[in-house]
Amino acid sequence: MKTVIFVTDGDLASKKALEHIAKELNCQVISASYGNPTIIEPQQLVDLIHQQKDGIPILVMFDDCGIRDIGFGEEAMQYIAKQQTINVIGAVAVASQTHAKEWTHVDVSVDRFGHLSQYGVDKEGLFDLEIGRINGDTVSILDDLKLPIVVGVGDIGKMARFDDVKRGAPITKKAIELILERSGYLEPDFETDDI
Repeated sequence: MKTVIFVTDGDLASKKALEHIAKELNCQVISASYGNPTIIEPQQLVDLIHQQKDGIPILVMFDDCGIRDIGFGEEAMQYIAKQQTINVIGAVAVASQTHAKEWTHVDVSVDRFGHLSQYGVDKEGLFDLEIGRINGDTVSILDDLKLPIVVGVGDIGKMARFDDVKRGAPITKKAIELILERSGYLEPDFETDDI
């Protein structure tokens, strides 16, 4: 059984951030799904997932590039989540200023200062007005997937440079740590025990 974390962003900043974080958190990242939008076929992604080492979580990027309704990235997420040999332990839901007005529920959000909240966040990583939801362009399918935990963040690798890879992409790293903690891959941080 392969362990996977979905990340709903696939641009270059996201790719660089996830590749950096994967090294620090003993994860693997499939960079082949990088792109805006994601264009790799879902079955090719499944094959790549199965080529990764056992027992090490795999970060997989998805991006719809603002396509309204179910885009290519979301179709790929849906396809992978249905595989009996893949266990999706959570998702990092990335906020964007989408025209499609897609949204999803989130269990917790991490703002650009690293604070946790029940409120959603916007693209800049600032807390939004709505509890438990964010707007994005590759997120509407997440509710249907019934994942164990969905963590909301602003634009990966950006957020006014608070998440810059030169700083270690700390906001995205914290979101992934929350998912790993929830699934038993990391010891809980004393600050995140109650999530």
